[in-house]
Amino acid sequence: MKIAIVKLSAMGDIVHAMVALQYIKQVKPYLEIDWIVEQGFAKILEGNKDISHIYPVNLKAIKSDKIQFLTEFKRVKRYANREYDLVIDAQGLIKSGLVSKFLGKQRAGFSRSSIREGVASYFYQHTVEIAYDANTIDRNAKVMSEPLGVTISKEMILSKKPFLFYSQDSVFEYLSLEKKNVVFVIGSTWESRNYPKEKFAKIADALQENILILWGSDEEKVRAEWIASHSIYAKVLPKINLNGLKAIIGESDLLIGNDTGPTHIAWGLNIPSITIFGPTPVNRVYETAINKVVKSHSTVNHYKLDKNDFSIVDIDEKYIIDTAKALLNA
Repeated sequence: MKIAIVKLSAMGDIVHAMVALQYIKQVKPYLEIDWIVEQGFAKILEGNKDISHIYPVNLKAIKSDKIQFLTEFKRVKRYANREYDLVIDAQGLIKSGLVSKFLGKQRAGFSRSSIREGVASYFYQHTVEIAYDANTIDRNAKVMSEPLGVTISKEMILSKKPFLFYSQDSVFEYLSLEKKNVVFVIGSTWESRNYPKEKFAKIADALQENILILWGSDEEKVRAEWIASHSIYAKVLPKINLNGLKAIIGESDLLIGNDTGPTHIAWGLNIPSITIFGPTPVNRVYETAINKVVKSHSTVNHYKLDKNDFSIVDIDEKYIIDTAKALLNA
C-alpha cells in the first residue's frame, strides 16, 4: 500500500509532522510512505527509514515566475505515476490541496473548520476534525494517522524516539570537549519573535560554556557577530546546510532559541532545549523534562497572530539562565 504525505513547509511544521511516522509504521510496517516537500526543506527528511521516497517541489518559484506552474504540474504528475492508494494533505492549504488532487484519487486532510484556508477541505474524500488552536504536534499526528486507522496518544509522542538523522559534518570542529556545547538560535521569520541580542549575550556570559550561534541570513549574521563581540564565550558558526544544522544541534548539550524551525529540530532529536515565545502560542510544542518553554506576558490569539507584539523583549534572561543551568547539570 502506497501513501503520499503532502507537507510542503515550513521547517518546524515538517518536524512536528514527522513524529507520526514511527507510530504509523509500528502498526502498519508494510506501508510505503512517500513525502512531497518544498525542495528547500527536503534534507530535513533525509535519513528517516520510515520514508520510502522524498519528492521535492518548487511551488515557491511560481510566485515570481508563473510559467513555473507548468513545470511543477508536470513534476507532480510524474510523482502520481507511483499510483498512491491514499494521499494525505497534512498542510491544509489550497496549494497543498491542489498537489494532493494531482497525486491521487483518494485524499484525506483537515476538515473545513480545522484549517485557515477552509476551502482546501473540498479536495479530500476523508476529513479530520481537530481544533485549529489545538497543539500543533497533536494536529499533525492526527491528520496523518486517523485516515490510516492509527491512533497516536500524547503519551506516545512524549516517549518518541529521535526521528531526524545526519551524517558526519565539518561543523563538528566547532564542538568543545572541555565545555558543554550550547547552540543559540537567534533569528526567526518576524522581528517580534526575536529575543534581544543583548540578552543572548548575557546568557552566554552567565553560562560560560561553548556557545555556538546559528544564523541563516545576513541580518542574522550581523546579530550573531554582535553577540560574539560582547561575550568571550560565544562563537559564530559558518553558514551551514541542513545536514550541518541537524548535526550541530544533535551533538549539542542544549539549544536556546526563538520559536522557529531550528529550535524545533532539538525536540525531534531529543536534545534539551529552551524555546522562547513572544507573539506565538506555546502550544506549538510539547514541554517535557528536557524541552522547556518560556513565554512573555502577552495573550496570543491563535486565529490572528500579532506581528507587532514585541513582548518577547521583556522576558527576564535570568529565568532562561536558571533553566539552562538546570538542564545542563541534570
